Amino acid sequence: MHQTIRIHRIFSAPPERVYRAFTDPDAMSKWMPPHGFTGKVHYIDVQVGAGYKMSLTNFSTGFTHSFFGTYMEIIPNKLLRYKDQFDDPEIDEVIYVTIHMEPVLMGTELNLSLTGVPKEIPAEACYLGWQESLNLLALLVNPDIPDH
Repeated sequence: MHQTIRIHRIFSAPPERVYRAFTDPDAMSKWMPPHGFTGKVHYIDVQVGAGYKMSLTNFSTGFTHSFFGTYMEIIPNKLLRYKDQFDDPEIDEVIYVTIHMEPVLMGTELNLSLTGVPKEIPAEACYLGWQESLNLLALLVNPDIPDH
């Protein structure tokens, strides 16, 4: 049985900054690992048919799991659709990720959906991990820091 996770969030940052955080490897390494994890982006090529590879390491145990995504649809500053797969042969399902970004009065409305989440990943753990990651994303993108 597969699960669907949906998350809604408002950021005070403009869509361009939120989109960049989803496509810049240094930014992804900073915000995507939930609390207790470190992350590394091994490669990224933001083009339809291309993708990325990333790994997350549990800081307490040292256990690492890696996954890769393939971009299916890209509309800069508005939409990313990709499919994620784990390198772990025990989890061979594909998770389809859709990220919608819309400009709103106060910044960016983000709607994230993950479909096909395997039963081996508890829905509440997936939801909690993404909430933690999006909190870290907010800390990265919301400040508007001048260069001077």
